[in-house]
Amino acid sequence: MQEDLFGICPYVTAQKLLTGKWTLLIMYHLSIKTMRFNELQRVLPNLTQATLTKQLRMMEENGLINRRVYSQIPPRVEYSLSELGDHFQPVLDALQVWAIEYIDYLKNNKYQKCQSDK
Repeated sequence: MQEDLFGICPYVTAQKLLTGKWTLLIMYHLSIKTMRFNELQRVLPNLTQATLTKQLRMMEENGLINRRVYSQIPPRVEYSLSELGDHFQPVLDALQVWAIEYIDYLKNNKYQKCQSDK
């Protein structure tokens, strides 16, 4: 059912584009600067090489990032946000603001819960 709504319903479309566990973090890092594969691996140490490769391919196919190959030895490949991916920046900013508020909420509620346990 949801597959039928891809490209029609904005929420289904966005959900499908962002389903990868690492998509948001990759987009965040690429919003800061263009990066090579190994740079992305360094800033995302819990991400395996195979998973990073899969995520980058999917994001490139979806038009969120650009992959630029330089013809030199050794080969060099850089990843950057595409124009479409760059338009996602306000969403990343809004998610950051919301997440900071949520982290505060968690801290406050954890403390309150501990106080009520006494």
